[in-house]
Amino acid sequence: MMVKDIMTKKVFSVQPEDSIEDVVKLLVEHNISGVPVVDDENKVVGIITEGDLIYRSKKLQIPSYFTILDSYIFLEDPSTVKDQIKKMIGYKVKDVMTEKVIVAKEDDSIEEVATIITNKNVNRLPVVKDNKLVGIISRRDIIKAYSL
Repeated sequence: MMVKDIMTKKVFSVQPEDSIEDVVKLLVEHNISGVPVVDDENKVVGIITEGDLIYRSKKLQIPSYFTILDSYIFLEDPSTVKDQIKKMIGYKVKDVMTEKVIVAKEDDSIEEVATIITNKNVNRLPVVKDNKLVGIISRRDIIKAYSL
């Protein structure tokens, strides 16, 4: 069985300039946990999920450091703080979304997608054809396919 046989074809999506408030309303109104982020040409440029939104409420993690002769030596990359703050206070989708998106193609097998979902610990994959969004496949879609 192929992805195109079981994917959800009516996909809600948002654009990078949309507000976080709009995304929250969309997720709640349609009882979904994430949506692809697309550009004006319907190409997937990110994904925003409940996990990205919950991240905004987490405690800021300051990198470990020590001082020697009045100098700070960071044990971790201090630029991560900037990224954390951007994601925590972001007002637009582009500030909060996950940019590195794993996508599926219509002709991928369910086994391939199930392996990706399991190995990468993701709940859904946008489905693309010619680099344009045509659907979404989730864990639930795969489970439903087993009952057919």
